[in-house]
Amino acid sequence: KHFTPNMASMNSSCYTVAMDLGVCQLRNLSISFLSSGASVVAIDNKIEQAMDLVKSHLMYAVREEVEVLKEQIKELIERNSQLEQENTLLKTLASPEQMAQFQAQVQTGSPPAPPTSYTLPSTAGGLRC
Repeated sequence: KHFTPNMASMNSSCYTVAMDLGVCQLRNLSISFLSSGASVVAIDNKIEQAMDLVKSHLMYAVREEVEVLKEQIKELIERNSQLEQENTLLKTLASPEQMAQFQAQVQTGSPPAPPTSYTLPSTAGGLRC
């Protein structure tokens, strides 16, 4: 009997069950061949059924993994867009001296030095933190 999986409800434990089922079918094939002297055509059909079963489960697993990876790519693209917007904003708020210091650090590969004080650009009085 050919096993037809319910693709929507399968999970990783089902893959193991399906593989075990395929192996069990192959073992039953060997036993039936030895005990009844089944024809080569019947053996080929059983092997083909078992291979189709394994193929369908592998294809399902691959499709499921592709969907997971597509979702991760989508999330990474969104995160990258957020970071680019944040970077653009920070560049517009940085003073020319800060930008020059940053560019020098990027070129030398040195870590940024901790700031001693900031001048807040949004305050008229030039408050220091």
